[in-house]
Amino acid sequence: MIGMGKSISHTGASMGYGWNEEKEAKVIYREHLAGDNPKEITQEFKIVQSQNQRCKKNTMSFVLSPTIKDGQELKDKQLTEITERFIKEMKLQERQAIAFVHRDKSHLHIHLYVNRIGFDGKAYKDNFIGKRSQQAAEKVAQQMGLTTVREVQQERLNQIQCVRQELKQIHQKVLTELKPKDFDQYIKYMKQRNVEVIPSINKSNRLQGFRFEYKDQNLKGSEIHRSMSMARIAERIGFDKTASQKIAKDNTLELLARLLVFRLTSQPQLLKGLSAWLSRKQWV
Repeated sequence: MIGMGKSISHTGASMGYGWNEEKEAKVIYREHLAGDNPKEITQEFKIVQSQNQRCKKNTMSFVLSPTIKDGQELKDKQLTEITERFIKEMKLQERQAIAFVHRDKSHLHIHLYVNRIGFDGKAYKDNFIGKRSQQAAEKVAQQMGLTTVREVQQERLNQIQCVRQELKQIHQKVLTELKPKDFDQYIKYMKQRNVEVIPSINKSNRLQGFRFEYKDQNLKGSEIHRSMSMARIAERIGFDKTASQKIAKDNTLELLARLLVFRLTSQPQLLKGLSAWLSRKQWV
């Protein structure tokens, strides 16, 4: 579960967004509030906030996002418990607060709004509120047996590692078995194995390497393995360093053109937009 938080001044607009029926919003938590709509809730907040005119960002907005898998299994009672535990971890008890769950997307999430001004007129210290929100959400996830941010990050790292290994194997197989004679053939053979090789162009408009797209990952050659740098690929193909640099220089525009053609033909809407733009230009 991920937690985000910040102090805001636009209480009414945020409250209206939270209580948006089009997003299937449902109130799952409220404290010291009686209103039945965003306008009434905002007015109740303002009554307490009027005790502290110096604090401009006087409402705190939080978003709690369980993973998609966890969110599909959580009931309203558990969502209320998540909110209550989070409020306790943030030491925000005995303040006006309201929370809504949004189910408009597959990724369920909770919007929580808390009055930064307490009944004593003092403002809650919001130093590092974003980081503290992350830490509080992490603790709540651990307490309730939900997936934590660290576990999500580790899972992503594992996925990337698997993709790296597969890319390296495909790369080695292409070089060993198909023996491409130039970069064009190498790109073609990789494409046949569902790997898109994208030229990486520097500020001087020169080819300096390749990026590899595979299974929703986009990685630099050096991020995958040192053998997948442009120079190493050139060596395996059979060119020396000087020759590979010349090829990189000469083929930059050609590779860019090939990539553009591929992008346009694979994305009809982009091609249509480009055609419309060109038709509006006056060429001499």
